[in-house]
Order: sequence, then C-alpha cells, then structure tokens
Amino acid sequence: MSATKQATVLQPRVLLTGFAPFAGETLNPSWEAVRMLHGRRIGGHRIVARQLPVEFGTALKALRAAIRDTRPSLVLCVGQAGGRASMSLERVAINVDDARIPDNAGASPIDLEIVRGGPAAYFTGLPIKAMLAALRDAGIPVEVSQTAGTYVCNHVFYGLMHALRNRKVRGGFVHIPYSPEQAALHPGAPSLPVETVCQGLRIALQVALATGVDHKLGAGAEH
Repeated sequence: MSATKQATVLQPRVLLTGFAPFAGETLNPSWEAVRMLHGRRIGGHRIVARQLPVEFGTALKALRAAIRDTRPSLVLCVGQAGGRASMSLERVAINVDDARIPDNAGASPIDLEIVRGGPAAYFTGLPIKAMLAALRDAGIPVEVSQTAGTYVCNHVFYGLMHALRNRKVRGGFVHIPYSPEQAALHPGAPSLPVETVCQGLRIALQVALATGVDHKLGAGAEH
C-alpha cells in the first residue's frame, strides 16, 4: 500500500448525516448543508456525509451501516425542524416513536419503543454548551433544545446513542430551521440559509473534536 493510500485509510473520520425531503418538501436543508462538508477536513478528521431516509426503522439500518462502513470517531446527525428559528443542539433523545404525520414509507407508529426494553432516554455525547458558546460568538442563531420530538429525528438520535453506548465514539443531533426557499412557501416561518448552517456545523464539529469536558453554561428552559 502506498504512503498516500495508507494515510487516507488511517485518517480519522467524522460521520455527518442529513435526511431526504419529507412532508411534501422538495428539499431537506439538513442534507443540503451536510453534503457541502463531505470530503472536507476538520480538526484532523475527514468528513463523510450520508443521507438517511425519513422512515422509521429503515433510517436506523442505514445509520448503523454507515457507522460500520466509516468507523468514525464522532457522529453528528442533522435534521430539519420547520418552525424553529435557530440551530438547535439537542440534549436528550427519548425511547418513543409517536408520529403526527406518516413517514415517507407511510408508517405512523404511535407510542412505540424505539428499542424494546431500552433506557427511557439518552443524553447527547457532545459538548453542546461549548458548541453553543462558539456558535454564538460566530453570530449564528443557536439554542440548546430539550426535546428532539417523537418523529424520525428523535428515532435516529435515540438509535444513534444506543448504538454508541458501548463504543468510544461520541455522537449527537442538531436540528436546523427551514431554508429560505422552503420558508417562502410557509408564510411567517423562520429560516436560515443553508450556507450559514454549513458554517455552523463546521464550527460545531471543530469544537466537538477539540473539547473533552463541556463548559458550565446556563442554557435551560422554563417551559
């Protein structure tokens, strides 16, 4: 094996995932932003971007396959949260699927465990307070979110943390707003340009890769 090929094989990787469009949308800004980072190097790691289907069960199979293929040092999953105005660093994933709308395969699970007999919840493995501070310093709208919902995003977040529970790999989830193109079709809905989201993800990953112990910073919620 040549030195160049060996360096490529040995270079640590970050797995970054986004979702396919859903709910009648023609694009999903999570994938549009994530794929802009594919192949880039951040903090000595190569970014590998993968798209996940908006389907219960199938999304987790695709995620687990991507983890096996890439053997990442860190995993960050990204999803669309139409109606939110900021990048949302998710704190906790809960062990329940409760779909308000069908997924892209037509499934609408109600009050089902994601992992039968699994823990009620998992906390993120990423330093979300340090990430919050860095994103604020960069002027990017950001918040710590206390709920990832009960749709496919939470399904993937919980499944990710369950898959990583016995591995020395950190993982977490970020929700992002509509893109401006989407918001134009949803009067009054906030948006964030995909380029800004891409910049925010790059900063978030830089911080996550460089931070071992998270900051102590108030970012809770009253309701």
